[in-house]
Amino acid sequence: MDTDLPESAIRPLIREHTGPVTAIRRTEHGNSSDLTAIVECERGPFFIKAVRNRPGGRRDSLVRERMIDAALVHIAPPLLWDLEAEDWLILGYEVVDGRSADFAPDSPDLPMVVDTIAQIGRVPLPAFAQDWTETRWDRFASDTSEAELFRGDSLLYTDINPHNLLVQGRRAWAVDWAWPTKGAGFIDPALLVVQLIAAGHTPASAENWAGQLPAWHRAAPGAINVFAAANLRMYSAFAERKPDEDWLKSMVAACEAWTGHRGVTAT
Repeated sequence: MDTDLPESAIRPLIREHTGPVTAIRRTEHGNSSDLTAIVECERGPFFIKAVRNRPGGRRDSLVRERMIDAALVHIAPPLLWDLEAEDWLILGYEVVDGRSADFAPDSPDLPMVVDTIAQIGRVPLPAFAQDWTETRWDRFASDTSEAELFRGDSLLYTDINPHNLLVQGRRAWAVDWAWPTKGAGFIDPALLVVQLIAAGHTPASAENWAGQLPAWHRAAPGAINVFAAANLRMYSAFAERKPDEDWLKSMVAACEAWTGHRGVTAT
């Protein structure tokens, strides 16, 4: 057995929560962790996320995810247990037997997706999240006054994409809360717009769906245009650094379509 593999390292650690483990099956997505997997076991199954317990972004991200879970009742799968050992930080969640949401035009999943994002928008910002200020788009704004438009007191998900909205029956779960932040409430609806355009919607259709979310209408004048331009600059910079990543090219194209629709220049 290769003891360098995360599966081998965490198996004895999680046994107190799982009982005997029969299998650890890695999931297809989950790049923000060292391991995301389904654990088949005596007391499970469980969905786990594990990162090496050393300073840095991955650990910080999982700590935030552990903290925010209690605020996400009926929105995200419940965190059933967690453990912190010398070398590993591990979260164990209830398994959601769902599929990735379909964001395509005329998809029956779209009302469920919008409803889930609306539920997120109604979650009060927890006291412990007061210093989680959203800053990722700041350096892509034209100046500090534009970046101020991204400030606010809303809890933001910020990782909206089909793989993170799991449809189960007649509802959708928001999973992978890798980096919740505090900011302007319109940001999550704006990110939905870009994802919908990438999935084949026209910008007008995508904005119609976002328009069902109250936070979209509470945006400060000009804020959505400023964000659309900053988002295009961000993805363009990422795509330039990683020219072989097709998903980044798709995001750039979606952002370009959106800024073009809104008459926004992002030079």
